[in-house]
Amino acid sequence: MVINMIYNVNDYGAVGDGMHIDTHAIQAAIDACGQAGGGRVLLTGGHTYRCGSLVLRSCVELHLEMGAILKGSDRLEDYDLFGRGNIDPLKVSVPTYENCEYSGGPSLFFLYAKDCEYISITGQGKIDGNESIYYGAVTPWHIDGSFYPRVPLLFLEHVQHLTLREVTLTGSAFWTTHLVGCEDVLIDGIRILNNLKLANCDGIDPDHCRNVRIVNCHIECADDCIVFKNTAGSMKYGPCENILVSNCTLTSTSAAIKFGTESEALFRNIIVQNCIISRSNRGISMQLRDKGSIENVTFSNIHIDTRQFSSDHWWGKAEPIAITALKRKEEAEIGHIRNVTFENISCNSENGILIYGENERNISDIYFSNVALNLTKKTDWPKGTLDLRPCIGDGRFQNSVHALCAHNASHVEVSRFQVTVDENLKDSLGEIYEVVNCDALKISPLRELTE
Repeated sequence: MVINMIYNVNDYGAVGDGMHIDTHAIQAAIDACGQAGGGRVLLTGGHTYRCGSLVLRSCVELHLEMGAILKGSDRLEDYDLFGRGNIDPLKVSVPTYENCEYSGGPSLFFLYAKDCEYISITGQGKIDGNESIYYGAVTPWHIDGSFYPRVPLLFLEHVQHLTLREVTLTGSAFWTTHLVGCEDVLIDGIRILNNLKLANCDGIDPDHCRNVRIVNCHIECADDCIVFKNTAGSMKYGPCENILVSNCTLTSTSAAIKFGTESEALFRNIIVQNCIISRSNRGISMQLRDKGSIENVTFSNIHIDTRQFSSDHWWGKAEPIAITALKRKEEAEIGHIRNVTFENISCNSENGILIYGENERNISDIYFSNVALNLTKKTDWPKGTLDLRPCIGDGRFQNSVHALCAHNASHVEVSRFQVTVDENLKDSLGEIYEVVNCDALKISPLRELTE
C-alpha cells in the first residue's frame, strides 16, 4: 500500500488548457489515490482544468497549486452524476425571493462526496462554478437562476474529519459549500468570491452538522455568507450543533450570518465571534420558519455595517440584527428561539434591531450587552418597511425606523445600549423603542439618543 503519494492529474491525461473536458482524467487520479490508501491529488499551477461532476474519496487531499483553476463545464449533462437524465430541470416561474422552498437535495453535482472520512481540499488555487451558464432573469440589483435548485459547488454528505483550507471558491451558481451531516469540520482561511447579484449562492451551509470550526475566512456572496441549515431531507443526521465561527470578514446581499430558513431540527451551542460584516443587506439573521428550535447561541465582538440592496429582491431592510420565528404556512409547526446573547456589538446601519415572534411569544431569553447602534441613511431606497419574509402572506408592512422593534417576545434584556441617529435619517425615525406584546423586557441604555 502506497500512502501519502502525489497523484498529478496531468499524468492521468488531464490537458488543463481551459477547453478540453478533463473530468475522466481527474477522476482517475482521485480513484487511484483513494484505492492506494490515500495521498494528494495535484492540480498544477498555470492550468485551467474544465470538468463536470467529480466524486471525492476517503483519505484524499485535492490540492490546487497557486494559479491552478478547476472550472465547471458549460454543459449541464456533465453534472448528471447519477445518470438521472435530469438535464433540463424545471424552469423558474416564480422569483426565488418569493418562493424558494428546498428540501436540501440537488439533482446535479460538481464536487461530491458521501459516506467518507478524512477528505481535504487545499491550496491557493481556485474552484470556479461557471455561474453565467445558469442565469435567468437579470435586473440591475438581482440575477435569478434559470432553474432551482441549481448545481452546488461542493456537496459533501456524511463526511467525517473534513478540511477545507486556503482555496478560493468562486462563480458558484447555488450554495457554494453545502455540508450535510458532516462531523469534525475545519474550514480555515478560504475565500468565497461570488456574484453579489446572483440569487441563492450562499457561502457556507452547515446542514445537520456538528463540531464545525469556520475561521479566518473572507466571504462575499449573494444571499447568505455563513448559514446554518436543518433541511427536511436530511433529518437522520440530527441537530446542527457545536459550531464556532471566528475571525471572518463577510459581505452579503442577504444576511452575513443566518440561521434557517430551513429549520426542521435543533440548532444549539453555536458561537460567532471576532467578525467584521460590511456592505451587507442584513448582518445577523435568525429566521426560524419550521418545527426546529434555536438554543444557546452567543455573538460577541462583531462590527456590523449594513445598507439596503433593493426594495424587493433580498429579504431584509438593512437590519444589523433580525430575530424572527414565524410560521412559513398556516399548517406548519414552529419552534422557539431562546438563550441568545449579543455582547460587544457595534452597528452602523439604515435600520434598527428587529425581534418578531408568533403571538404566543416563542422568542425568549435574548440578551444584549454593550451594543452601539448608529442609524444613518446610506441609500435612496424607501425607509420604514418591516420585512418578515418568508412567512404567511407578503410579510412586508409599513413601519417607522426604530432602534429596537420587538413584537411577541419574552425576557429580553438590553443593557449598555448606545444609540445615535444621523440627521439624514431623522425623517424616517419613529420611537426609539417599539415594544408590542412582550413580557419582562428590560432596557437600561447607556445613552438613549445622541443627536
